[in-house]
Amino acid sequence: MRRPMVIANWKMNKTIPEALQFAGDLRKRFKEINTENIDVVLSPAYTSLKALSDFIAGDNIYLAAQDLFWEDKGAYTGEVSSTMLSDAGCKYVIIGHSERRQYFGETDEGVNKKMKRSLNNNLIPVFCVGEILKHREDNKTFEIVRGQVEKGLNGLSEEAVCSVVIAYEPVWAIGTGKTATPEQAEEVQGFIRAILRESYGRGVSEVVRILYGGSVTPGNISSLMKEPDIDGALVGGASLEVDSFVKIVSGYLMEAGR
Repeated sequence: MRRPMVIANWKMNKTIPEALQFAGDLRKRFKEINTENIDVVLSPAYTSLKALSDFIAGDNIYLAAQDLFWEDKGAYTGEVSSTMLSDAGCKYVIIGHSERRQYFGETDEGVNKKMKRSLNNNLIPVFCVGEILKHREDNKTFEIVRGQVEKGLNGLSEEAVCSVVIAYEPVWAIGTGKTATPEQAEEVQGFIRAILRESYGRGVSEVVRILYGGSVTPGNISSLMKEPDIDGALVGGASLEVDSFVKIVSGYLMEAGR
């Protein structure tokens, strides 16, 4: 059975004191629920990674960076390498988020280079794919998602792919208040698993975790998590407040019967 995961992607929010306050409050709240059977991940700004890593040591909480560069070092002003992220305490790194693609010109080829670099340095990639509204309206969702998946995973071994976490984020449902219905999300996430099965075999496709990320809230988490190919959530705005994030984690655990 695939281990569920919920990631709090804070994007460009929270100072170091605010991040530590959140983590402290989260620790207190987690005493009320059993989180042994779920991976809870915080993804803060780079500036908070080390402080959070030291603070949550010993807790059942992991860290993810929001991006990385595809070289380990060099004259790349403003970039951060996978080795630096590992030193800061990261276990995961988000790669190919729709906002990186939209605002910073992230390409599938660049995503692939980042995937390889992260895996080479034992960082687990949270590999994001998803279509914009025009693609969906033009019935190109499957074409776009297939291209992103195949190009992003190009050149990776079966063993490497097994460790990858994939996050499906319908771009039209991010920050818009719109949410893909559970059926819409499952249709695409089942399609992603089918691509993995075609390319790497059933053994690989059955172990890769596929998350949903698109305006996840305490109100819709249970219905989303009922779907067989949704293994967790990449949460944006609703992860900025401890109460709503805890409700999302609790909602998943209640639905899973844990």
